Amino acid sequence: MNTELKNAVKAADLKAQYDARVKRLVGHKRILAQILIKTVDEFKGMNPKAVADCIEGTPYISAVPVEPGLTNAVLDRNGQRIVGFNTENQEINEGLARFDIVFYVRTKDGLSQIIINVEAQKDEPGEYEILNRAIFYVSRLVSSQKERDFENSSYNDIKRVYSIWICMNMEENTMSHIHLTKEDLIGSYEWKGNLDLINIVMIGLAKELPEHDETYELHRLLGALLSQELTVDEKLSIIGNEYDIPIEENMRKDVSAMCNLGEGIEEKGIAIGRETGRIEGEAGLIIKMHKNGLSAEQIASATDKEIEEVKAIIAGRI
Repeated sequence: MNTELKNAVKAADLKAQYDARVKRLVGHKRILAQILIKTVDEFKGMNPKAVADCIEGTPYISAVPVEPGLTNAVLDRNGQRIVGFNTENQEINEGLARFDIVFYVRTKDGLSQIIINVEAQKDEPGEYEILNRAIFYVSRLVSSQKERDFENSSYNDIKRVYSIWICMNMEENTMSHIHLTKEDLIGSYEWKGNLDLINIVMIGLAKELPEHDETYELHRLLGALLSQELTVDEKLSIIGNEYDIPIEENMRKDVSAMCNLGEGIEEKGIAIGRETGRIEGEAGLIIKMHKNGLSAEQIASATDKEIEEVKAIIAGRI
């Protein structure tokens, strides 16, 4: 494998490690607590530590398949039926789409549970409309509850679900709540059921870090946490001093590792550019990588381009 190709593969591997570290950071309970306080009515105004204590067990990070039929696990152990999220067939299900982060959180009255999914995106994707994907994910969170959280026709036992999407590198800081509403077309009959079962929250993070105020409190925390511009010390200072989040050793390591990986990706990108100085532009690099056996997905990851653009260059349409 020539040096150029090695650098491209290494860059793709670094990016995969970086993405995994992003999920681990967001998956810390105190960070998830801050997200819940700003997105789920049940937890608004609560103390972050109290909310973190409501999160049950350890959040599943890149462990639960999204695909129909694979989200659940139904096991028989010693004659006892055990159901839960499918996290035991990592190798068998390798390559399948997985929820970034998924977990149960118990409501403050302790009487019910909510299923939460958090997804982190480096930007708004170009190959599909992100809200369509969010609708699919939140639908899977509902349908996968059958035989796990409720049995047969006990639809009254469906748990409320939230799919929360964090999109970085947006033009402005935004937050939207997409949910079911009732519109009476004829008459006004009150149909029995819960309109609050399905919830999608889209969070857009601008490239520039906002000031710390109530409106952008969550955006500043997530923006600092996921920034590729701030140093480790700057990130830890904001997280610890402004949000009173204990900086435990595992969080410190995750922040440090993510910063180092971000620098590594940039360095590999520079190395690729130097090795291919003789090739005219990025299109030449992409074509050469394709000829050396890399898939469109691998090339897109290594060059930070959208998959459809890479495919168009390979096909000669650009």
